[in-house]
Amino acid sequence: MRGVVMRAPGDVRVEQREDPGIVSPTDAVIRLSATCVCGSDLWPYRGIEPVRGPAPMGHEYVGVVEEVGGEVTDIRPGQFVVGSFFASDNTCEICRAGYQSSCVRREPMGALGAQAERLRVPLADGTLVATPDIPDDDLVPGLLAASDVLGTGWFGAVAAQAGPGKTVAVVGDGAVGLLAVLAARQLGAERIIAMSRHAPRQELALEYGATDIVTERGDDGVARIKELTGGLGAHSVIEAVGTQQSMGQAIGSTRPGGHVGYVGVSHDVTLDGQELFFSHVHLHGGPAPVRQYLPELIGLVWNRRIDPGKVFDLALPLDRAAEAYRAMDERRAIKTLLHV
Repeated sequence: MRGVVMRAPGDVRVEQREDPGIVSPTDAVIRLSATCVCGSDLWPYRGIEPVRGPAPMGHEYVGVVEEVGGEVTDIRPGQFVVGSFFASDNTCEICRAGYQSSCVRREPMGALGAQAERLRVPLADGTLVATPDIPDDDLVPGLLAASDVLGTGWFGAVAAQAGPGKTVAVVGDGAVGLLAVLAARQLGAERIIAMSRHAPRQELALEYGATDIVTERGDDGVARIKELTGGLGAHSVIEAVGTQQSMGQAIGSTRPGGHVGYVGVSHDVTLDGQELFFSHVHLHGGPAPVRQYLPELIGLVWNRRIDPGKVFDLALPLDRAAEAYRAMDERRAIKTLLHV
């Protein structure tokens, strides 16, 4: 089969990879309908994370089940399914508490490479959620977004305790940040401040429910948030980048007693213990337990109540994956969908 492989920073290729098969009786094999490039894929692409190449790439996926192992009982061949970027059994004590991305049996899907024609999904009954039927083509991007960026933005909003009466600030205008805006609106936030310097992303943030746009960053961004909130800061702040500046900006923009939901993959972020101590800010985040939210998110997309697929502003065939990476690296695209 064809699959995307990263051989070195900046070196992405589509190569012939071995077809996946059933390895464990709890596995399923799906034929992918669509996959995509994630912002986190750009860390190794830029050389910020080591590339242990040739490495299969991709962890976001939707498609049709082709085969299941002998112990799979809930997922059947022919179903259209959405899965998370971590495989999970959805039955262990940690999963039952709602943290499937820390399942005691979790397996990272990125190691299996979802930017491909077919994919083996471990722990299929716990990982995959079937849609009511085969979706219309125009629903596929939204369902694909649920596999990661929508679920991650949603977790960021939940972790920040976005809700009625709250002012929410979102640090980061990538796909996760934009969908965190959408999530905050769905959760009933009264005011949503999107921090963005890019006009197309600002427009989508406003469409998803942002009430204010802040273009400043760092200390200037914090000062602007304070100015907009009577000097207090936001009740809820979603950090969707993963850098020292974005985390500092998120904590600084939060009022005493407020909540930061951090979902940007952390890179060299350190916290000042004394500053945090006196901030009275709650911190909660990490790898999003997307599986917890998939049934609800699939329902919202299926019933056309939300359209998270708009974050895909570029769609290319799988064979043009290298171009997809370049477009996102150069910020010519928010997020690139790959047709399989």
